[in-house]
Amino acid sequence: MENSKKILLIEDDKRVSDSLRNGLEKKNYIIEPAYDGFMGASLATNNTYDLILLDVNLPLMNGFEVCKIIRQNNILTPILMLTAMGEVDDKVKGLEEGADDYMVKPFEFRELTARIQALIRRANQLQEVSTEILREANLAMNLRSKTVSRDEQIIELTAREFELLEYMLRNKGRVLSKMDIVENVWDLNFDTSTNIVEVYINYLRKKIDREFEPKLIHTKTGLGYVLKTL
Repeated sequence: MENSKKILLIEDDKRVSDSLRNGLEKKNYIIEPAYDGFMGASLATNNTYDLILLDVNLPLMNGFEVCKIIRQNNILTPILMLTAMGEVDDKVKGLEEGADDYMVKPFEFRELTARIQALIRRANQLQEVSTEILREANLAMNLRSKTVSRDEQIIELTAREFELLEYMLRNKGRVLSKMDIVENVWDLNFDTSTNIVEVYINYLRKKIDREFEPKLIHTKTGLGYVLKTL
């Protein structure tokens, strides 16, 4: 289950925990159970999960306290609280402590899975924004990890090649002149006799275009270069 999402389930009622675990595992989630607040907080702060399902009425430490500890540790994993405490004040307290959503027991399992999917999807979108992933077709550049891939195949670039590709991705669809590229990538005074741009464009084409489709780097004769999907 390589692409399965991992969920921490903090629920002290063994019957409820087992029922949720069985149902969610059938949906291809990986479930790690915790049966008290202390154990749940420890697992949440020492491991990585895609989502945390958190009961409120827990032994040793209640769900509000667990949620607070998780957020104090700068852990942004989505938290969905599951509880029989359905008063507005309880919901407000849970959200104020950092929960992302709140479901009152009993609930429909179908609604639970829909909310789980929505929370994980939103978290993935936010993560993608925060890590600044630039894309065009099947090309992806992660600015945080400094990696480039096409069709999920990692492509090794030099630092200068990376900077050139980043500039083109940030300006995809726009024709970039040699002067644009030299001034923004090399930060040099432009010398019309240099062929440095042509050389590095050729390097990039060999690495990101030669073995892949669609071709992304295109020459506009007399104007410059453009990165786009035709």
